[in-house]
Amino acid sequence: MHIFKNPNYDFVRWKWAAIGLSWVVILAGLITIYTKGMPEGVEFSGGTIVIVKFAQPTDVDHVRTALPGGADDIVQAYGGPGSNQVMIRVPSSGAESGGLLSSKADEVVASLNKAGLGPIGGPCKDQSAVNCVSGTQIVGPTVGKDLKSRGTLATVFALGGILVYIAFRFRFSFAVGAVVATVHDLLVTLAFLAFFRYDMTLNVIAAILTITGYSMNDTIVIYDRIRENMRSMRRDNLSTIVNRAVNEMLDRTMITGGLTLLSVIALYFFGGEVLRGFAFTMIIGIITGTYSSVFIAAAIVVIWQGKQPVRTASTAAVPASAPARKSRRRAS
Repeated sequence: MHIFKNPNYDFVRWKWAAIGLSWVVILAGLITIYTKGMPEGVEFSGGTIVIVKFAQPTDVDHVRTALPGGADDIVQAYGGPGSNQVMIRVPSSGAESGGLLSSKADEVVASLNKAGLGPIGGPCKDQSAVNCVSGTQIVGPTVGKDLKSRGTLATVFALGGILVYIAFRFRFSFAVGAVVATVHDLLVTLAFLAFFRYDMTLNVIAAILTITGYSMNDTIVIYDRIRENMRSMRRDNLSTIVNRAVNEMLDRTMITGGLTLLSVIALYFFGGEVLRGFAFTMIIGIITGTYSSVFIAAAIVVIWQGKQPVRTASTAAVPASAPARKSRRRAS
């Protein structure tokens, strides 16, 4: 299946414009994170999550005003349409014990009953039950810090493994380009998470690690074609070789990215509130990963190599010239 017929786009020509656009998005994201902070889920910040199921549709703002924490508590609709569920997140102050966090769930239920949103009973015993607590989750601040450090280490180790593998499998300039493109994808994704105020949760961390592998797979495919073209296009410069490789892989890149994107979009709209952050992160990551594989990863190789000759061409020319020298000696 072909989307493009004999594509011959000069992607390398736009490398500085693409890098400049990426810097604008990344800097805007960093400024947003610095000024507004990155929202953290209960998994990292610690606190209590209470999911309440009502008999009738309930206004989220009404629930928020009924809570003792007011604006500090995060209230949002939960589940699909018609589920009449509300998820309430009560953040931790940083020095609360597990028992105190557990009592906050009862405090939330008592506040809703006092505001006339009840009576809310205990845990929901079946799916048909209403005005009940369908789920609770309690995370202490110590556990949240541990999860945050583990998530950061997982990302760092993934990038380090990628650098070593690409350097061994291809060459060091390719490894640098792959790691720069992957870091680019992570920073752009974090920027959009900050723009749209999505919480940093374990689901989002899982999506970020998935993006790392997905983007790297696409980049390796393009790198492999660049290496093949270095052997068959020894007289051409590196920019021409890279452009040819990217154009040859353009159909594969767009088909793979497009089909994966359609699946994740369906997950975003129909996967429910729990998977909303994961799906949004994947949508941004797939778009950014495809963009970086075409414009960033290959461009870094060209920038790193500069005007130096391609080593494959120089090493391959030695065997061809040796017979010519021997023929001259015999003639003399």
